[in-house]
Amino acid sequence: MIQTDEIIKYLKNLRDQYIASFEAFESEKRFVRDNWDYSKGTGGGEISVLRGDVFEKAAVNWSCVSGDKFPGSDESTPFFATGVSLITHMKNPMAPTAHFNIRYIKRGDKEWLGGGYDLTPMGFKFDEDTKHFHKCAKDTLDSFDSNLYTDFSKAAKEYFTIKHYNEERGVGGIFFDHYNSGDIEKDMKMWKGVGDSFMNALLPIYEKRVDQDYTADDRLRQLKYRARYVEFNLLYDRGTKFGFQSGGNPKAILCSMPPLVSW
Repeated sequence: MIQTDEIIKYLKNLRDQYIASFEAFESEKRFVRDNWDYSKGTGGGEISVLRGDVFEKAAVNWSCVSGDKFPGSDESTPFFATGVSLITHMKNPMAPTAHFNIRYIKRGDKEWLGGGYDLTPMGFKFDEDTKHFHKCAKDTLDSFDSNLYTDFSKAAKEYFTIKHYNEERGVGGIFFDHYNSGDIEKDMKMWKGVGDSFMNALLPIYEKRVDQDYTADDRLRQLKYRARYVEFNLLYDRGTKFGFQSGGNPKAILCSMPPLVSW
């Protein structure tokens, strides 16, 4: 079994690294942090939200909750869940939305890992950005197992499909859930590798795009593509469903919503 104190420490440090990286793009604006308590058990979390000049909205959330009954189950089985989730909605339409999540869940004597990251251009795709993003993911996963990238990128393609449009939400990434190969210590190294590699995949893209010129029409196109993001998160996203089923903080669960959108 993994030591939960070790996981919590890693996740909190990772959250702080992400926050510092995003704040470096802003001249004055900073994240506002808000703690919350878990009403159906023990624990809680922290919501961190930035509304800036580069990041129209970014949220980096950490949570750690436990209880006597696993969410969505009729069985009275103790559970423990902790993770970090992240979303960015950029002011510049040329800069894509990015999503990241890693989580550890224990239910009774079973434990597993989940997570991944994906990229969603808001109407403006750049092949070089997509290639860079996927290369970072592949290089990271290949260092652990040459089959992981193929499996996880396929899972992302399937998971991040907006079923009522029959198309992907963005340009993909990696996704894994209920992952336990039988060697949880080895799996944890891979899991941390995903967490440690995300900024290498994302920040070079933002460094190129956040100051790129755009028009009022480009902005309208961005807002319309954001609508599809909202539709996916409310209709299909498992994390959203788990959050509500577990009695999590609605403000934290809905942090993924963009600040402005158009249908």
